[in-house]
Amino acid sequence: MSETRSEQVLRVDAYPTHEVGGYRVRAGKPFPFGANVVPGGVSFSVFSDQATSMTLVIYKRGEPEPMAELEFPEEFRTGSVFAMTVFGLDHENIEYGYRADGPYDPVTGHRFDARQVLSDPYARLIAGRDVWGVEPDYSRGYQYRSRVCLQDFDWGDDTPLGIPAEDLVVYEAHVRGFTRHPNSRVTAPGTFAGLREKIPYLKELGVNCVELLPVFEFDECDNPRSNPETGEKLFDYWGYNTVSFFAPKAGYAATGRYGMQGDEFRTLIKDLHAAGIEVILDVVFNHTAEGNELGPTISFKGLDNATYYMLTPEGYYFNFSGTGNTVNCNHPVVRNFVLDCLRHWVADYHIDGFRFDLAAILGRSLDGTPLPNPPLLELLAYDPVLRHTKLIAEAWDAGGLYEVGNFPAYGRWAEWNGKYRDTVRRFLKGDPGVTGELATRIAGSPDMYSSRGTAASVNFLTAHDGFTLADLVSYNDKHNEANGEGNNDGANDNNSWNCGAEGPTDDPAVNALRTRQMKNALAILLTSQGIPMLLSGDEVGRSQQGNNNTYCQDNELSWFDWDLVDNNAELLRFTREMIAFRGRHRELRSTSHPTGQVREHLGLPDISWHGERAWQPDWSDDSRLVAVARCGAGDDDVVYVAMNAHWESHDLELPALPGGRSWHLFADTGAEAPHDIRTPGTEPELDNAGKYLIGPRSVVILVGRTNDPDTSGTP
Repeated sequence: MSETRSEQVLRVDAYPTHEVGGYRVRAGKPFPFGANVVPGGVSFSVFSDQATSMTLVIYKRGEPEPMAELEFPEEFRTGSVFAMTVFGLDHENIEYGYRADGPYDPVTGHRFDARQVLSDPYARLIAGRDVWGVEPDYSRGYQYRSRVCLQDFDWGDDTPLGIPAEDLVVYEAHVRGFTRHPNSRVTAPGTFAGLREKIPYLKELGVNCVELLPVFEFDECDNPRSNPETGEKLFDYWGYNTVSFFAPKAGYAATGRYGMQGDEFRTLIKDLHAAGIEVILDVVFNHTAEGNELGPTISFKGLDNATYYMLTPEGYYFNFSGTGNTVNCNHPVVRNFVLDCLRHWVADYHIDGFRFDLAAILGRSLDGTPLPNPPLLELLAYDPVLRHTKLIAEAWDAGGLYEVGNFPAYGRWAEWNGKYRDTVRRFLKGDPGVTGELATRIAGSPDMYSSRGTAASVNFLTAHDGFTLADLVSYNDKHNEANGEGNNDGANDNNSWNCGAEGPTDDPAVNALRTRQMKNALAILLTSQGIPMLLSGDEVGRSQQGNNNTYCQDNELSWFDWDLVDNNAELLRFTREMIAFRGRHRELRSTSHPTGQVREHLGLPDISWHGERAWQPDWSDDSRLVAVARCGAGDDDVVYVAMNAHWESHDLELPALPGGRSWHLFADTGAEAPHDIRTPGTEPELDNAGKYLIGPRSVVILVGRTNDPDTSGTP
């Protein structure tokens, strides 16, 4: 009898109350937004504050013309939400969109046009860009077609890894570029599946977190420019012009044409987790692909332009993003949209964290004024679903708001530390007057993060935006001619140095110096307090031929060249050992800033500074040499790092160690391989315990321990 009652209840829940356009329908539930499969049908829910009417447009999958257009009955509107359940749909073989009617008055912010079919902002899948690089027919009326997505992926026993932030080694990578090169030798180049095949490489390298450039659906074909030298089409390669925020990019999936991009991406994440690697997404909430008043209408413009965008009093778009428009992030409706989006990626894709592009915009008010207590940032920091995810801000925007060290953190947010990047680059060049600030940066930037701990600082020297590490030591100037913008795009203040020749050279001395400079950079980065981030390919010396803004270059200029794994095996080995060394020494990963307090078990302070003479650092403007020694609270090792950006060698007097311990050599970038670095735990003892000759432009790393490495150091 109970089963009969249950079936009756189900039938009541699935009972249509109206017929619209020949389809049986009933009022849907306003929440959740989007298209959701319910008993007997699909519930569609969409927000618009100013629309006078809303129509659901349904297509058979791939068909150019709609199979049905169903206007929402007035009684299906709750507040500003239109919600309707449509029964009898084959939800796996339909696409849908909306027509929103209302005022067209740009001065007051309204741009309704019922002729336009609009994508659902909450669409879990998007069709229309299923295969990367296939030029679409832009004359078709509805380009980015919303699809219904099932939530039926088997995650097995996958759970968040919960790696402490201070233990992360982040690896920034582009899904397509990582395996698109023909020499990647994967079965599905340029896709989630291809990246999955390279998990063993990442694991062997030692990174435990990949930060993926944007994977939300975007249109790689929307760039109208061509290479002025070759005439080849340029793309939106990086993908920072988001079309749909809830949908993984179909063109990044080998199965995108079958609508399986969601499951392919989930499989990648599940397998990365199984390998001990977390996944952080680079997300873009500061602007959308709709551009300014001259840009296309895809979704937000047609649904509720005045709500979703910051607008001037004249109805034009504020442009703090540098790309045409600025999302109205602190409007209450938009705040909830961002929150819903991130919850979706955490709950449905098991994402471990987010890096927010131009995150300073998230702290601006509705008129663009910086807020002292930005509600969106606070909301994200305390949300229960996001509670244990990593939140990383690019703490500046294109409107001149620079908040590095001052980003509203609420005890949660970390920052890309642009000051770390600039200072270490200047030191590596040999600029005068840098050693004092260098010391601050490698100690976790306590001047900026004293109340937030060292993990607030994401230390990096290179990222997708700018020179690669190899180019940082090979070019004084950017060479962006291939971008078709007259070399006017990209940063001009790169703090780079070409080591004596601009670009490729056969001069062995210059090439040797460049290799040494790359090792110096990696050694400083991986012994600094804070979270280190590597740019994919830097570990093998990947070059972009001096182009510091390859946003449009879908070619070998941007792709990971896997031949470099063998050709630059020396640099790769150096990087692996440095990552392993960091993992072995907890004192490099301390969550708190050093204070100089003496460790009683060693009789040495937690941090001490040295120059040519032990305990006598030289902070003068002419100094280009500084050494730091660190002692942990619960282990016996002392790590000594001497950094010499001078073009001459220097004799170092080493600080004396407590009884039973002696100095052992881990790395000397001035030495020829394989003597440039050792496997952690196998470091040989120095012959001369009190002195070491550091070569020109070199970094030396010593470990002060007993001769039995198994009795010292962290596991």
